[in-house]
Amino acid sequence: MTGPRRKFTPEEKARIVLEILKEEKSASQLATEHGIHTNVLNRWKTEAIQNLSQLFVDDRKGITKMKNDYEQKIDELYAEVGKLTTQLSWLKKNYDGTII
Repeated sequence: MTGPRRKFTPEEKARIVLEILKEEKSASQLATEHGIHTNVLNRWKTEAIQNLSQLFVDDRKGITKMKNDYEQKIDELYAEVGKLTTQLSWLKKNYDGTII
C-alpha cells in the first residue's frame, strides 16, 4: 500500500523542473530520487515551459489600476471621515440630553 500523497510547494516544483532542464540526470532518475512518477515530472516541465513567457509580461497597467483604485478608496474614506466629524460636532453642539 502506498503512503499519503505528497504535496510539493511551488518552490520545490521549480527546483525539480530546473534539475530536469539542466539535463544532468534523466527524468526517471529524478523521479526516483524525489519519489514522483515520471509523468508528473513531465507535466510539471510542460507547464513550466508553457508559462515561461508570463515572466516577461508587463504588468504595469494592472499595478496602475490597483493604485488608482486604492487612491480613490482613500479619497472616499477621507470624505466619509469628514462627513462623520461634521455630524459629530453638530450633535455635540445641539444635544440637549434627552433620549428619544
